[in-house]
Amino acid sequence: MKKRCVAALLTLLASTVPALAQRTQKPPLHGAHWMAITGKPLAATAGSMMFQKGGNAVDAAAAMIAASCTMWDTLSWGGETQALIYNPKTRKVIGINALGYAPTGATPEFFKGKSLRYPPEYGPLAAVTPGTPGGIMLMLAEYGTLSLKDVLTPSIQMADGYAIEAQLANTIERQKDRIKQWPYARTVMLTHGSDAAASSSTPAASTAGGPTPEHDRPASALAPARARRESPDPGEMFRQPDLAATLRKLVDAEQQALKAGKSRKEAIWAAYDRFYKGDIAQEIARGTQEQGGLITAADLAAWKPKLEEPVNTTYKGIDVYKLTVWTQGPAMLQALNILENFDLKGMGYNSARYINTVYQAMSLAFADRDFYYGDPAFPPVAPIAGLLSKDYAKERAKLINDKRNEAAMGPGDPYAYQQGEANPFPELLRQWTPVKTAEAFDQFKEHFLAGTTSVEAADADGWVVSVTPSGGWVPAVIAGKTGIGLSQRMQSFVTDPAEGPFNVVAPRKQPRVTLTPTLAMKDGAPYLAFAVQGGDTQDQNLLQFFLNVVEFGMTVQEATEAANFNSYQMKSTFGDHKAEPGRILLNDATPSWVRRDLSQMGYRQEFEDRTSGPINAILIDRAHGTLWGGSSNHGEDYGIAW
Repeated sequence: MKKRCVAALLTLLASTVPALAQRTQKPPLHGAHWMAITGKPLAATAGSMMFQKGGNAVDAAAAMIAASCTMWDTLSWGGETQALIYNPKTRKVIGINALGYAPTGATPEFFKGKSLRYPPEYGPLAAVTPGTPGGIMLMLAEYGTLSLKDVLTPSIQMADGYAIEAQLANTIERQKDRIKQWPYARTVMLTHGSDAAASSSTPAASTAGGPTPEHDRPASALAPARARRESPDPGEMFRQPDLAATLRKLVDAEQQALKAGKSRKEAIWAAYDRFYKGDIAQEIARGTQEQGGLITAADLAAWKPKLEEPVNTTYKGIDVYKLTVWTQGPAMLQALNILENFDLKGMGYNSARYINTVYQAMSLAFADRDFYYGDPAFPPVAPIAGLLSKDYAKERAKLINDKRNEAAMGPGDPYAYQQGEANPFPELLRQWTPVKTAEAFDQFKEHFLAGTTSVEAADADGWVVSVTPSGGWVPAVIAGKTGIGLSQRMQSFVTDPAEGPFNVVAPRKQPRVTLTPTLAMKDGAPYLAFAVQGGDTQDQNLLQFFLNVVEFGMTVQEATEAANFNSYQMKSTFGDHKAEPGRILLNDATPSWVRRDLSQMGYRQEFEDRTSGPINAILIDRAHGTLWGGSSNHGEDYGIAW
């Protein structure tokens, strides 16, 4: 009895202790003029350089995306970009859809003919068309102020050579067996391998990022490093001459257009045409097909980035915006709608009741994601109005069991809340059952947590940008002599309608992605911009970050470092597309009584010391006219402000 009383008291205290009583490992970032936060310090520096040139938050975000691609920060230039932008001139949030699509020939029958249940995880057949270059140029042309030359200058300098960080160097080393399958990637990445050894010993003569001359390398790193690894050493100058040449071609196309009397916007689109319709496109198609891929020059020419209306919901007076159902973003909005029916603050931060409630709300929302989300350009279109209906959320909330986890939760039928439409897949819905993963859990978890990066920027004029670019991470196929690493996003498709009828692979269709930037508005003005890397955990961590700020009063830095939990009950977007119902990741600091209660509720627990996810966020402080930045202690994310 005494132990239960103590446990109850501690839970009560946990729900009432002010956020200021918490301590963070990083200080919050403060600024009055501008703020730039992203996954790598050097990329944040690229964003700050745009502000110092007089650019706005869109210019800074574009430069950070470009620098992150050049650093292969879990993405590269052949990947995809999705963004939300608040335009202070129109007072509206705009969506940027710069996700590539499946190339010609990518059909269920094609992959099944190769004895593949899904498109492959790696290699040339995993590639959708490059989207990030088009996304950067669309953002810059429509909402930026600087030239493409300004924005790409840091990336060109880095492609010429930058001191590689240990994270990328070690990733290349771990993935070298895959990289060796693809000749152009092998030459760029394995700088101490046989291809590099055969190249010239001087940087000027090397055309493939060959080995740095010995006098440029620390003496202590020479012989042991050569014997130990084929990848670059941490701190070594990493050179990508083909990529540098490609980026210079884009700048040259822009500058030639300006000399011909074209406007800033027209000149940027001239660079776009060279990438997607000119000599760069021809080499991307040739180099991809040479290595067994499907992308054609016609695929590249026909693809276009899109401006689109985001979707949103309201939680306790705060408007939360996400990109629509070609991402997983609306799942967070659905979870907020469900959770609005509960007294979360009264349950206490990370109490067993709180975790059980939020876990099941996520299970309900992500079950709908797994069934209904997909490219809205292909019929039938997902029932987004029904999915985001508050009445639908109330009915879904009734399914939450306050005594134990419901491991068999599945998708609902939002068509009942969408006027005049019937569910086109009633039989598939009736047959839908959660399927436990067939993979070893370690492999499943690696797929489930597959990374990306995030980019957040804001300025004193009111521009706010949130981006989660990704795709083309190491190991990636490099497309010929372009230096462009190709996306692996095709693996997010399924080939059987029974596994997700809205997300079946088809030529020129976009796969449903996990990438999910977020903007929140309060009293009609920007309030929060936040995003995170981590595959299927992204909207789980973003949901909890938001609740930590709104329900529990945490500062933006406290919320980025807070102890989140992760569910594995939804289907993985990668790997074997299966789930681990009832499995949960908890923080090492979770109290013994919470662990006990969750065990009794049917949860299988695992623990780590950091569970926030690598969240980056900006809070707009209207009371003081300043910016607060948060960047979690989970990874190498970093911010700069003024």
